[in-house]
Amino acid sequence: MGSTLWAKDLPLDAAVHRFTVGEDPDTDLALLPWDAKGSAAHARMLAATGLIPEADAAALVRALRRIAHLAEQGAFPITPEQEDGHTAIEADLTRWLGPAGQRIHLARSRNDQVILALRLYLRDALLRLGLRVADLAEAFLAFARAHQDAPLPGYTHLRRAMPSTFGLWAAAFAEGLLEELEALPGVHGRLDRCPLGSAAGFGVPLPIDRELTARLLGFSKVQRSPIDVQNSRGRHEGAVLQWAASAGGVLEKFLWDVSLYSTEEFGFLGLPDAFTTGSSIMPQKKNPDVVELARGRCRELRGWAGLVEQVAAGLPSSYHRDLQLLKRPVVTALRNADELFAVLARLVPALQVKAEAAASACSDDLYAAHQAYVLVGQGLPFREAYRQVAKQLQDGTFAPDRAALTATHLGGAGHLALDDLEADLQAARAWIEARHQAHRQAEEALWAN
Repeated sequence: MGSTLWAKDLPLDAAVHRFTVGEDPDTDLALLPWDAKGSAAHARMLAATGLIPEADAAALVRALRRIAHLAEQGAFPITPEQEDGHTAIEADLTRWLGPAGQRIHLARSRNDQVILALRLYLRDALLRLGLRVADLAEAFLAFARAHQDAPLPGYTHLRRAMPSTFGLWAAAFAEGLLEELEALPGVHGRLDRCPLGSAAGFGVPLPIDRELTARLLGFSKVQRSPIDVQNSRGRHEGAVLQWAASAGGVLEKFLWDVSLYSTEEFGFLGLPDAFTTGSSIMPQKKNPDVVELARGRCRELRGWAGLVEQVAAGLPSSYHRDLQLLKRPVVTALRNADELFAVLARLVPALQVKAEAAASACSDDLYAAHQAYVLVGQGLPFREAYRQVAKQLQDGTFAPDRAALTATHLGGAGHLALDDLEADLQAARAWIEARHQAHRQAEEALWAN
C-alpha cells in the first residue's frame, strides 16, 4: 500500500528514491488536511458529472473527512515509502474502500493536486497571518493611546533631531501594519482561483466541471489556463512570502528601536524579565534575546521569500521537478511568521516606558526647528530665522519656547488620528473575517452528507 502513484513495477534505486523524495514525507504533513479537502471536492465533481458512481463519491467524502480530521490532529503519518501525501491518502482510501478508493485520481494529476493543496493552505495561512498582524497593530494603537503625550527624542542618523512622543512612535508601526493589511486583499485575490482540472498542465479529455470544484472549495473563480496553473508555481507562493516579509520590515525597525531604547545608555524602555535571558558568565546580564531573535526572524522571512524566487526563476513553461523544492520554504516561513507576529503582540503591551529618562533626553536643541518657526510667525523669512537659531546654538544663547508650537496637522504629535487608524484597522479585520467565514461555510457544505 506504500507504492508511489507513478510506480510501474520497475526497479528503484534506494539512494535515488531518497534524493527525489527529499523532505516531502515531513513537509506534506502540513498539506494533508488541504489535500483531503481538495480530494473531497474532486470526488463530488466526478459524481456530479457522471464520471464515478454517487455511492463511491459519498464513501470517498466520508473517508476523506476522517483523513482530514486525523491529519489536523497530527495522527495521519506519511511513510518514506509512500513518498508524499498524495500517495498516503490514496493508499488509505484504497485500503478502506477498495475499487472506490482507486477512482479518486481520475481526471487529475499530482501536479494540480499539489497546487490545489498549496493554494488552499496558502489562502488559509494568509488570512490567519492577517489576523495576527491586525492584533499586533491593535497592540501598537493601545500603546500609542496610553503614551501619546509622553516625550521621546526623535532621531535621524541615530542623532537627536526633533521632539517626538511615544504615541507618535507607536502610531507609526500601527499605520505601517495597516498599510500591509490594505495590501492583503490583492495577495488573497491571486490565491482565490481554483487550479484543479489543469492536470499536468494541459487539461483532461473528460467532461469535468471546474467551476463546480471551485464553488465547492469557496474559490471565487477558476484559474482558466492549465499552463498558467503550472507557470504560477512560485509566483503566488512568493507573493505570500513577500507580503509576510514586508510586514516583517515594519517590525524590524520597531525591534531595532526597542533594542536601542532599552539599553542602559538610552534607558527609554524597559523589557520585562519574561522577554529576556541571562548570561552564562555574567550574573548581572538580562539579554534582549526575544527582541534580537525576532529581528533576525524578520530578515529570515526575506531569505525564505528570496529562496522561493530563486527556485522558481529561470524555468521554461509547465511543470519541472525543481518546483517540489518550494514546499519546505513556504511551510517553514509561514509557521515562523505566525509565531513571530504572535510573540510580538505580547511584547508590545509589556514594554515599560521610562518616561522621566526619555523626557530628560529631550534637550533644548531638539526645539531648534520649532523656534525657527516661532520667528517665522513673527515675520522673518524661514532662511533668516534658520540662521538666527543656528547662531544662538553656536554662541550658547539658545533658549526656545518649548510650548510655543506643536504639530497639529494630521498625523503630527498633536493630532495622531488614532480613531481614524482604529476605524481603518477594524475595516481590514472585518474583510479578513468575512473571507474566513466564507471559507468555513464552503468547508461545512463540502463535508455535509
